[in-house]
Amino acid sequence: MTDVTTSTPSAGFDNDNRQAATLGDAFHDYLNRIRGGDMGSLPAIFGLVVLFVVFSSLHDRFLTTYNMANLVIQAASIIVLAMGIVFVLLLGEIDLSAGVAGGASATVIALMLIDYDWPWWLATLAGIAVGAVIGLAIGSLVSVLGIPSFVVTLAFFLGLQAIPLKLIGAGGSLRFNDPVLRGLSIKNVPVSAGWIAALVIVVGFAALSLYRYRSLSAKGLVHQPLGLVALRIAVVAAVVLGITALLSANRAPNPNLFTISGIPWVLPVVIALLFFWTFVLTKSRFGRHLYAVGGNAEAARRAGINVTRVRISAFVICSSMAAIAGLLSASYTGKVSPGAGGGNDLLYAVGAAVIGGTSLFGGRGRAMDAVIGGLVIATIPNGLGLLNQASYINFIVTGGVLLLAASVDAISRRRRSSAGV
Repeated sequence: MTDVTTSTPSAGFDNDNRQAATLGDAFHDYLNRIRGGDMGSLPAIFGLVVLFVVFSSLHDRFLTTYNMANLVIQAASIIVLAMGIVFVLLLGEIDLSAGVAGGASATVIALMLIDYDWPWWLATLAGIAVGAVIGLAIGSLVSVLGIPSFVVTLAFFLGLQAIPLKLIGAGGSLRFNDPVLRGLSIKNVPVSAGWIAALVIVVGFAALSLYRYRSLSAKGLVHQPLGLVALRIAVVAAVVLGITALLSANRAPNPNLFTISGIPWVLPVVIALLFFWTFVLTKSRFGRHLYAVGGNAEAARRAGINVTRVRISAFVICSSMAAIAGLLSASYTGKVSPGAGGGNDLLYAVGAAVIGGTSLFGGRGRAMDAVIGGLVIATIPNGLGLLNQASYINFIVTGGVLLLAASVDAISRRRRSSAGV
C-alpha cells in the first residue's frame, strides 16, 4: 500500500512544512497563511478571549477558581464527543447519532454496575464496545452500501433512543454512583500529584520539541527556527502550569470550614484523549490516510489507500468516543435517564468542532479543535448562568457563534481555493 502524506491544518505556529530561518520569518509566514485563508483555531481562540473578558467584566465570580473548575467539568463531555465528531467531519461526513449513542452506552454501563455488579473498568469497556459496534454498523452502511451518512445516522438517532427507554423505562433513571466513575466529576487529583503531572508534561513536551528540532536540523530537513520552538515551549509551560496553579488553590465557597483543591479527575482523562488522538492524527499512517481521504477520496483510492476501511474506522472512533462522552455526562449528573444524549449534546459537539476550526468540507481539523471549541460552547451557558439570563438567550448566542464559525470556515475555504491551496 502506498503511503500518502498530507499536511495537517494548523492554528498557529505549528506548521512544520515551511522553512523559516528566524522567528520573524516564521511570524511572517504565519501572517501569509492567515491571508490565504488558513486561520485554523485563531477565530475560536479570539472568541474565547472575548467571552472571558465580557463575562469577567459583568460578574466578579466568573474568573474564580470555583467557577473555572466547574467550567472544566461542564466542558469535558462536550469536548470528548467533539473529538469523535472531528474524525467524521474530516471525511466530509456527519454523525447525527453520536449523542444518543453515548446515552445508550452510558445506560449499558449503569446496568452493568447496578444489576450485574461488574467492576467499573469492565463496565466501562462494555459501554465503549457498544459504541464501537454502533459505529461499525453505521460505517458499514455508509461505506459499503453507499447510503448517505446523514440518512443512516438520522435513522440511528431515532432508533438508538429506544435502548435507554426500554432498559430504564419512561420517567425512570439509573443512579450513576460508582466511586471511581462518579468521582471523575466530583473528586480531584491530589495537589502534589497534579503538580508532578504538570511538570512531567512540560518537561516531556520540551524534550520532544528540542529532540525533533535537533534531529531535523542534523538531517538537513525542513524544521522550525529554534526561537519558535522555544516560544511554543514557553506558551505550553505557561498554560499547563497556570491551570495547575489555578486549580490547586482552595476554591471552597467557605475556605475557613473545608478545602476543595486539586485538578478535577475529568481533566486528565480529556488530556490523555487529546494526546492520544493528536498522535494518531499527526504521527500515524491512519491519520495521514484519513486526511487524504477527506481531501480527495478518489485520489486516495488511486494511491492505494483502503478508503472503505478508513471511513468505517472513523465512524467506529466517533461512536466509541461518544460512549466515553456519555459516561462523563452521567458522571456529571449522577444518573442516566431515558433521554440521555437526545437533547442538544450532538449539536453542541458539532458546534464545538466547527467553532474550533474543523472544516465542514472535510480534510482539515485537529483534536485540539474540539478542546478549544468545547470551551467556547461551555463558556456561554456558564457565563450567562451567572448573569441569570433566560435560557433562550443561551440558544441565541450559541447559534450565532456557530453560524459565525461556519461562515468563517466557508470564507477561509474560498480564500484558500483562490490562492490555490
